[in-house]
Amino acid sequence: MSASLSPYALFVMNPVHLRELFPPRLMDRLRQLVRIDPGLVVQDFSDPAAAAALSRAEVLITGWGCPHIGAPVLDGAPRLRTVLHAAGSVRHMVGEPFWERGITLSSAVQANALPVAEYTLAAILLSGKDAFGLRERFRAEQMYPAPTEYAAVGNVGRRVGLIGASRVGRRVLELLRPFDLSVSLYDPYVDAAEAARLGAVPLPLDELLRTSDIVSVHAPDIPQTQGMLSRERLALIPDGGVLINTSRGALIDHTALTEELVSRRLSAVLDVTDPEPLPAGSPLYSLPNVFLTPHIAGSLGNELARLGDTVVQELERITTGLPLAHPVHRAQLAISA
Repeated sequence: MSASLSPYALFVMNPVHLRELFPPRLMDRLRQLVRIDPGLVVQDFSDPAAAAALSRAEVLITGWGCPHIGAPVLDGAPRLRTVLHAAGSVRHMVGEPFWERGITLSSAVQANALPVAEYTLAAILLSGKDAFGLRERFRAEQMYPAPTEYAAVGNVGRRVGLIGASRVGRRVLELLRPFDLSVSLYDPYVDAAEAARLGAVPLPLDELLRTSDIVSVHAPDIPQTQGMLSRERLALIPDGGVLINTSRGALIDHTALTEELVSRRLSAVLDVTDPEPLPAGSPLYSLPNVFLTPHIAGSLGNELARLGDTVVQELERITTGLPLAHPVHRAQLAISA
């Protein structure tokens, strides 16, 4: 496609991510597909230079830090026809005016799900070996526990319950298949036949909590799921159970969770919290039964180029007349990330 016929594209994101999302090999390919200025990265549509670029833009390449694309932005973008999101969830980014305009939307959420699932797999297997707890004990006592104290440790037959067959949840189920684990799933949109195909036993949420040694949260943050793991439901998890959360902190009653963890009845691997980050002085920073990480499960570092590559592949499709490979539709946002 000649440069004069290439669509005009605009980066809309926090510029700190640009080079990792689009390293030189991807940026070169991008510039062959669209007319784009890598030096112009928009975060504020009210800026005059941004407004002028927006008025010409046919494609927005968005990422973390993209402001809401509401009616005022759309009014200033008469040529806009496609938004390609080089990150995960787009729920915060678009609303009804966006859908009314008939603009096509794609997200790299599938690519971003891969490292989250890998983090979760590692957390499940290490939790089954009590690696986090034994590390803390080893550091404190500087001697091996007696062999008899390992009786409850191991991953053979360990009961793992997943909440949500999201993109991450489905990838976790796939990664768990080679292991000798007993896996159950709660997802109101997945029937028994599909759960079986995914390699899990479908269970109601309360039963899953009562019968799981390790519970991993993969539900989306939507009104129906906020606070779904209430005080009463957390109490259903057996003594010594482990809760893993790589989804969103708002899905859990964090006050109740903190009380469970302070009492040492449960352990947790938390990559997300509510609020995020936790306030200084939170006991979760220092509890030996809490493995707390600073929202690192999603794409970081060299993993970001995978998201940029998704955008480039989508551009290759739309500039040759093919449909998007990873479209996002309005109905999806009601039940998924």
